[in-house]
Amino acid sequence: AFDWDGTLYDSTQIIVRCIQAAVKDVGGTVPTDEAASYVIGLGLVQALAHAAPDVPQDKYPLLGERYRYHYQLHAHDLSLFEGVLPLLAELKARGYLLAVATGKSRRGLNEVLKTSELQGLFHASRTADETAGKPNPLMFRYAMNMIGAHSETTTMVGDRMDTDVISGMEAGLRTVLVLSGVTRRDEVDGFPFRPSVVRDSVADMLDLV
Repeated sequence: AFDWDGTLYDSTQIIVRCIQAAVKDVGGTVPTDEAASYVIGLGLVQALAHAAPDVPQDKYPLLGERYRYHYQLHAHDLSLFEGVLPLLAELKARGYLLAVATGKSRRGLNEVLKTSELQGLFHASRTADETAGKPNPLMFRYAMNMIGAHSETTTMVGDRMDTDVISGMEAGLRTVLVLSGVTRRDEVDGFPFRPSVVRDSVADMLDLV
C-alpha cells in the first residue's frame, strides 16, 4: 500500500510552489518552504489551516481552486521516481496486490493516473476526500477491504513519519519509510515510534520482497 507524493511521484517541490502561489492569490501570508512542505500528505482542510492560518475558512474553496490551477500548470513537469515502474511491475508479476492511499483528492489521483504509466497497475486506491486523511488509519483499512487484504500480510510504504508511518502502524501494518519526500533520515530518531524499515527510495525495496 503506497503513499503517492514523495513516495512514487517526485512532486514535493512543485506542490510547495503551488501552495505558496495559491496563498498569495487569495491575499494570505505566503508560507515558507518548510511550512508548505509540512502539509504534504495531510487532508485538505488540515493542510490549508496550517499553510495559511491567516486565510479565513470561507476562502478555503477559492484557495483550493487556485492550488489546483497552479498544479495543473505543472502537471507535465512531474515524474515518477527512478525505479518505481520496474518495482511495481515485478511486484505485480509475483502476484502481490497493490494499493494507493494518498492525501490527494480522488479527482487529482485519477487525473495523474491517466497521465502516467501506472494506469491498471493498482488493485485499489483511497483518497483523503473519500475517508479520513492520514494519520487516521481508516484509509489503509478501506483499501485493504476493497481487495480482501489483511493487516498481517500488508506493508505500507510512505515518505512521512507523522502521517504515513504512524497511520500504517495503527492499521497494524509493516511500515517502510522512504527518504525521497518529506522526512529526512536525521529526523527519524526524533519520533517516539519507528518504521519497520528505512530505504532511500522505492527503488531500493526489491530486497524486502
